[in-house]
Amino acid sequence: MANTTLIPSPLKSCLLTYNLGRRLLGYSASEFVERVVHANDRSFSIHQGYADNYIKTSKYNLLTFIPKNLLEQLQRVANIYFIVLLILQLLEWVSSLNPITTALPLVFVLTVTAVKDGYDDIKRHKSDNIVNNRDAEILMGDVLTKCKWQQIHVADILKIEMNQPVPADCMVLSSSEPHSLVYVETADLDGETNLKVRQALTETASLGDDLKKLSELKCELHIAPPNNRLDKCDGYLLLGDEKFSVSNDQVVLRGCVLRNTKWMYGLTIYTGKESKQMQNSGQAKFKRTSMDKLMNKIVVFIFGQLFVACLVCAISCGYWEAYTGMDFQVYLPWETYTSDAASVAGLHFVSYVILLNTFVPISLYVTVEMIRLAQSFWINWDKAMYDEERDTPAKCRTTTLSEELGQIQYIFSDKTGTLTQNKMTFNKCSIGGRKYGELYDKNGQPVEINENTIPVGFHHNAWYDKKFMWYDPSLMELINKGDKHCWAFFRLLALCHTVMAEYNDDDELEYQAQSPDEAALVGAARNFGFVFRHRTPSTITIEVDRNEEVFELLAILDFNNVRKRMSVILRFNNKIRLYCKGADSVILPRLSPHCKNITQITQEHLNEFAGEGLRTLCLAMKDIDDGYFAEWKRKHHIANTSIENREEKVSKVYEEIEKDMMLLGATAIEDKLQDRVPEVIANLAKANIKIWVLTGDKQETAINIGYSCQLLTEEMNKVFIISGAEKDQVKFELNQVLEELKSKIGIKDEDSDDDDDDDVSFTKKDAEQFQGIYEFALVVNGHSLAHALQPDMEKDFLQAASLCKAVVCCRVTPLQKAMVVELVKKYKNAVTLAIGDGANDVSMIRAAHIGVGISGQEGMQAVLASDFSFAQFRFLERLLLVHGRWSYVRMCKFLEYFFYKNFAFTFCHFWFAFFCGFSAQAVYDQYFISLYNIIFTSLPVIALGIFDQDVNAVNCVKFPKLYIPGQKNHGFNLWVFTRSVIHGILTSLVLFFIPYGAYLENTAPDGDVVDNQSLFGCTIATLLVTVVNLQIALDTAYWTVLNHIVIWGSILVYWAVIFLMYCEPLYELFGTAFTYVGTATKMVTVPSFWFTLILVIVLLLGPVAAKRALILDVSPSLADRIRLWQQRGKQKASDVQLTKIKKRPSTSRPGSSYAFSHQEGYGALITSGRMGSRRGRRGESKEKEEAKNRADSRTESKSDSATESRTHEDEDAMRENTPIQNLEDGVIEDADDFEEETTLEERPNSITSNHKS
Repeated sequence: MANTTLIPSPLKSCLLTYNLGRRLLGYSASEFVERVVHANDRSFSIHQGYADNYIKTSKYNLLTFIPKNLLEQLQRVANIYFIVLLILQLLEWVSSLNPITTALPLVFVLTVTAVKDGYDDIKRHKSDNIVNNRDAEILMGDVLTKCKWQQIHVADILKIEMNQPVPADCMVLSSSEPHSLVYVETADLDGETNLKVRQALTETASLGDDLKKLSELKCELHIAPPNNRLDKCDGYLLLGDEKFSVSNDQVVLRGCVLRNTKWMYGLTIYTGKESKQMQNSGQAKFKRTSMDKLMNKIVVFIFGQLFVACLVCAISCGYWEAYTGMDFQVYLPWETYTSDAASVAGLHFVSYVILLNTFVPISLYVTVEMIRLAQSFWINWDKAMYDEERDTPAKCRTTTLSEELGQIQYIFSDKTGTLTQNKMTFNKCSIGGRKYGELYDKNGQPVEINENTIPVGFHHNAWYDKKFMWYDPSLMELINKGDKHCWAFFRLLALCHTVMAEYNDDDELEYQAQSPDEAALVGAARNFGFVFRHRTPSTITIEVDRNEEVFELLAILDFNNVRKRMSVILRFNNKIRLYCKGADSVILPRLSPHCKNITQITQEHLNEFAGEGLRTLCLAMKDIDDGYFAEWKRKHHIANTSIENREEKVSKVYEEIEKDMMLLGATAIEDKLQDRVPEVIANLAKANIKIWVLTGDKQETAINIGYSCQLLTEEMNKVFIISGAEKDQVKFELNQVLEELKSKIGIKDEDSDDDDDDDVSFTKKDAEQFQGIYEFALVVNGHSLAHALQPDMEKDFLQAASLCKAVVCCRVTPLQKAMVVELVKKYKNAVTLAIGDGANDVSMIRAAHIGVGISGQEGMQAVLASDFSFAQFRFLERLLLVHGRWSYVRMCKFLEYFFYKNFAFTFCHFWFAFFCGFSAQAVYDQYFISLYNIIFTSLPVIALGIFDQDVNAVNCVKFPKLYIPGQKNHGFNLWVFTRSVIHGILTSLVLFFIPYGAYLENTAPDGDVVDNQSLFGCTIATLLVTVVNLQIALDTAYWTVLNHIVIWGSILVYWAVIFLMYCEPLYELFGTAFTYVGTATKMVTVPSFWFTLILVIVLLLGPVAAKRALILDVSPSLADRIRLWQQRGKQKASDVQLTKIKKRPSTSRPGSSYAFSHQEGYGALITSGRMGSRRGRRGESKEKEEAKNRADSRTESKSDSATESRTHEDEDAMRENTPIQNLEDGVIEDADDFEEETTLEERPNSITSNHKS
């Protein structure tokens, strides 16, 4: 890297411009010119143009708010459209409407949005002011001076005290703790509340709190330019002639809080907008729902329809003016700026664009956002999704995706911490080729371990954990006899880790570990007598048989997701030894050829452990001579002090020493399933949701966990496994799977030659037809998946996976998880959901349409990247089947009704055009046009979109097939939209021509003529408001007090408004502003009006009610039948008993996986001296199954007994075999028949068209 201080100014400008361009093109920070910081030299930093510590998250100020906010709102096409309409309405020669008709709703929408944005920005201003004016202490000369945060610059030395937030990104120079350790809380950065450890370099730690020495510090820090990598900060420190490696372990970031450390001094390296916290404060990627995309298509269609309607009116106007209008020139002359019929028609085209603008209602988008916001509140407030143990409620982090939850077809799930609890217990192990952890009787037969089994006692160990349970006494006997294999095994567990030892107020030993796996392994070693006591930067102390052993720590080769292992190099009794633990896939290939026999035996044990669903880990060691280690240490130092590609260089050096190791054995720890995981997965499968598990565990472990959680079942026809290591082998296996699937299912790939079809699955009709008969599963290994995701094989892989009920991908990397999700999104017209709990799930969560984070044992990274979050996997069932389905159904009913009422409203203008010479005269009063969508019809549809429930929550979960219509877009699609348009047009025909016929050449009782335009328009408006509000009453399935208020209240408000607005006092006050004076009073005195009102209601709502009653009687949907059941109040049904087609059981399933941290450990931290001891910080059993089986047996016995004792009347009812009648009895005897097969004779004769819960 070039040093910018040595580059002439013009060349430096060119170089900086060049690197800025490279940055804009997406190059990583390590490829730019490095940042150079001179300690105690603020002027150099200012000259370099480094940002100060002032931050600004607000967007507006008093001068820029109106223009900037308006400009942002104009980015919505709909807003631009209505502003153009408003401008056109200001031109009297093209507009027949008062501009108020468009200005009022437009100003309302813009104002509401502006007020919301302004309120949010005021809060940001207040927050910025608070943060920028916090107090800090900086070193000026040799004196600590108080200043504000915004006055801090790069190169300043800060003093930070305990419980104070860190004002800028700093390199730790020294601290009050031994070995200059620093403990920080990073909750504001990554959501994690567990403390992180940082430590100063030994070379600067000696400065302590000596202000004179600190002020005289002359050093040069070379570090990467500002970037958003929270987990990486590589550089080096030049102190005199020596170069020292600087990494993330020496850096504390802005937003951290100093804990359990009295004070620390730090050198600022990034400030203000360049700090990593601010670099990560950008907005997340905006996700659009499939409903949004459909609405965009519909809006385009509406624009086309508007254009056609205006064109028809314009052409008709030209014709009328040319052949009929000429006769009216005497008192209706053309305007001076028109010369012929064509020019008049052109002007009237624009006039009709203005008049018919309500085809695209401005209130649509605002109302949709309001409904989505309300749906997010229902999720946040749902007590059924609140986890008491962790005090964690469900949280909707994105308010724009609620209805998408009702359309999920694919779920991609992590395993550890998502399906399982991520709470590890040490269950079994293999040492020196012998297996431990099982009990045998005198005949050598295995004995089942239960709660009555007496565990091994560890009371002789003063440090044992009372919660630890072990039942095999043979292992403890061998340890007491001094077995060298066992001692080496547990000594490795006590030494090879990055755990921190602490002592609480009661002087009890506690461990703080990076992962539950490490805590379980170190805890096991502790209970077997190999107690990790404490560590310093250069030593690890353990206690064995009451004797302390102090090991010199030479190096830690830390864990990461690529290496999948960690090692420590120690010196003890003048011998250097490497201890290594990791996944068997990376440990076994690095073993010495001399341990071939023990490797084979251990491999068999690993397979047995994995077959039981246990997480496995291999342990190995090797002795190293002093000369080899010295040379390796030199290479390691060179790699560790480089800035470019440091990780790759360090990993290469690690590879050199981690080979030819001797195998000690393997561990097996258990990670139990979370509550109700099997039931939830089974229910989601019934909802036609395909579940893919993407995990880093071994194939055998993943398969057995799959069986445990009912993702894989014995009833499946076959579980296919693709495990080839080479591309050709994977392709061969994949082709075999496809051929077998085709032959078994008996379908053909009809569109294999059609490249235009995005859906690469087989014929959908055939696939659905055989879905309940054939069930397959696919298991793919990570190295096989790497080949299967290549462009020439990805379609074949997706074809095979699409025909399987479940897919399990093992040994996958975080990137592969995201690639699998992207593959499904690319070729399948399906909505995807990804759920995980760890940092390795973030890429998958961000890639899916919906991301769900679980706040588990692996931090909060997944939650922070997610759209929805909660504490347990079981809450996913309610999120999708209840909230997702409700949101989807509500949004569909809202959109269908919204378009219906607006087309009914607007097309009356169109019909009136044929009776007014196509003059673009409005049929309604202009104020009614403005208030129709804002007051008279807005609240009922909003209430429908927020509160409506066709089926209650219990039955949404009990009948998962209710979810399927959402997956198939049956609720709202182009056909439903077309149907609502046709319904609106037919409604407008009745609304217009019935009053027209009733008023034509008619007179009032007092002799006045009633066929005038104002009375006609007021009558149509009254009929319209009444009919559309009664229509939504028919559409409402769930009535609340609020529904009654807004529906009947809207009609009453309309009557109140027209009587007020059309009264004489208001007319006298405002003159010509209200031209319909006296119309309302006149209308109610005309008998034809009341006749018309009744006739129109009967004609428009009668057929709708009759059609729905007929459908309910002849072909009701599942939701209709369940709603009827709810109404009858007979909710006595217990579990739904499903009839299934018998399937051939699958082939026998194999039975290994590794249990290890999914994040990097504290390795580099420890070796540099940042891990020390300190005080004051504490950081489904089989009987259940048997009880459940006994309860099921009792239920079956009662059911049989009840059946035998039925009366003759009950037997007659059963002979009719009516599903609805079975519902009346409170028992669903055959859910499949109930959901899919019903005939006319089986329905009750009297079913109303509107069922209200």
